[in-house]
Amino acid sequence: MKDILNVLFLMIAVVDPLGSIPVYLEATKNFEKKHKRKIAINASITAFLVLLFFIVVGQLILEGMEISLEAFQISGGVILFLFALTMIFGEGKPESEKHLIKDYKKVMIFPVAVPSIASPGAIMAVVLMTDNHLYSFWQQLTTTLVLLVVIALTCGLLILSNSIQKKIGEAGIVVISKVMGLILASYAAQSILTGIKDFF
Repeated sequence: MKDILNVLFLMIAVVDPLGSIPVYLEATKNFEKKHKRKIAINASITAFLVLLFFIVVGQLILEGMEISLEAFQISGGVILFLFALTMIFGEGKPESEKHLIKDYKKVMIFPVAVPSIASPGAIMAVVLMTDNHLYSFWQQLTTTLVLLVVIALTCGLLILSNSIQKKIGEAGIVVISKVMGLILASYAAQSILTGIKDFF
């Protein structure tokens, strides 16, 4: 149970469901309510499929390139750590990703599904957390199911986004995003330390 809760908190940190709300609101501001709901659902499904793809074949690609587990843990940890720093010290996920909105007709895939929900940090995290050398099939399946729950939570929050933003404000969302960044930085540091320890 403790392991499942750890995975849940890490998934929430990397996906950052609340951080996607301002991006989604900005991207869908010219759509009717029924279209907004459709975009939220389809973007969440697309993001899950992208992350599932990396869960299934991400490690195969790395092993095909003969990248060692230790090297991947260290490099993946560094990337996650840098991503976490942008969440903590940067302008924040919502503002940075709002700038990516160019075509309001294609917002479902970009930037709502990718990179807002299925961010580079989330992709790196799911590959690290489903490593075949460290985790059994059942552990990887559990991680995948937890990811599905977090994506479903994200979808629900997007559908209710107007009400949420009115209650806690965009500033509140940014604060929560920075806390998630701190949690992610801790996980990234642990991944780097584990990679160095295993290498030596």
